[in-house]
Amino acid sequence: VQLQASGGGLVQAGGSLRLSCVVSGNIFSGNAMDWYRQAPGKERELVATITAGGSTNYADSVKGRFTIARDNAKNTVYLQMNSLKPEDTAVYYCHTKIVTRKGWTRYDNNYWGQGTLVTVSS
Repeated sequence: VQLQASGGGLVQAGGSLRLSCVVSGNIFSGNAMDWYRQAPGKERELVATITAGGSTNYADSVKGRFTIARDNAKNTVYLQMNSLKPEDTAVYYCHTKIVTRKGWTRYDNNYWGQGTLVTVSS
């Protein structure tokens, strides 16, 4: 399983960007997908999640401005970011988790994209 994120860049406050994450491997349609971000000097935080069924959830800091979507035919998850603020500056990572079991033991296999940098200037 590989995740390839793209779409980051430099944008002025109030602008928009759309991030994309292409997932290789025959796992996409049955898995929830997430976008995380990590700003300099801060811990990585969950930004948005979309389930296999299309339900979404957002961090309070991005509600009403960001939209997560998926295209199962293209094995791609998107993050549309509008009304960007300087505090949205971070490296953005796509993520998915695949749960496997061996006997009674559960394994949580986390997969991350390489990250794409979003810089919002004031």
